[in-house]
Amino acid sequence: MSRHLLVTGGAGFIGSNFVHHVLARTDHTVTVLDKLTYAGHRASLDGLPVERVRLVVGDVADAAVVDPLVAEADAVVHFAAESHNDNSLGDPTPFLHTNLVGTFTLLEAVRRHGTRLHHVSTDEVYGDLALDDPQRFTEATPYNPSSPYSATKAGSDLLVRAWVRSFGISATLSNCSNNYGPRQHVEKFIPRQITNLLDGVRPRLYGAGLNVRDWIHAEDHSSAVLRILEAGQSGRTYLIGADGERSNKEVVEMILRLMGRDPGDYDHVIDRAGHDLRYAIDATPLRQELGWSPQFRDFEAGLAATIDWYRDHEAWWRPQKAATEAKYAEAGQ
Repeated sequence: MSRHLLVTGGAGFIGSNFVHHVLARTDHTVTVLDKLTYAGHRASLDGLPVERVRLVVGDVADAAVVDPLVAEADAVVHFAAESHNDNSLGDPTPFLHTNLVGTFTLLEAVRRHGTRLHHVSTDEVYGDLALDDPQRFTEATPYNPSSPYSATKAGSDLLVRAWVRSFGISATLSNCSNNYGPRQHVEKFIPRQITNLLDGVRPRLYGAGLNVRDWIHAEDHSSAVLRILEAGQSGRTYLIGADGERSNKEVVEMILRLMGRDPGDYDHVIDRAGHDLRYAIDATPLRQELGWSPQFRDFEAGLAATIDWYRDHEAWWRPQKAATEAKYAEAGQ
């Protein structure tokens, strides 16, 4: 059945991948609400059928913009967020505005109009695990955020849960592990290393590079969110992961190898303050209850395809590169 979706943050990395996924696999129409900050790009929506997608430039915390868009939607998928840990350490203010006030504004509009909501969050709300801990995050894991970014995402999750319980809105939540794939801003770990190498610059690795992330391709994240939107139980939190645990050191060395360089050809830089050690997701309920499974099971193959995308789309990432590297240089990273 055709539905009209409002996708907040749909010109950002994960949001735009979701919009591409939905339009390729359903007959839904989509309205994208995006503020087009430094991390959102009109170009990320290029190639989509104009009769099925429209872009509204606006702030998710602006009720006058949000309310009429929610009123005309069959469902809302809420990706809009400030999401870079380093930026949250420099200035937490935008994170409180978008992640908390923005989510509140959206929740109030959903409550007024009885619109179905899916709220997209991160595994970083759970804090971190020891490198040798056999456990993984589950929906019952207590929240223990480490940064202003993860703290504001934890707060937004709790707002959604409270609106479900107090006001009876129809909403699901998902907490996903680290994404990689096309259209990700060059400030983030994997695209930064790839684009540095394309520019002939050695990759940069925080500290010893032993921190572990549970990587998932953005296409798999998109398919999981769509499945939850279709069949998820209101009030439930679903964890999304693809069993992709790799240390940052392993990832940098794999990128170097795939790009024809010596795996040891990188520099160590000052570690990030409060850098979480390890994330790991247990996605068993999502797989068993909703029948979802990841398609990008081979991380190396997915990473190779991601490298190819950045090599082929320099016009997309080049305008962001110099300013991003200047900020890292100022921080000694």
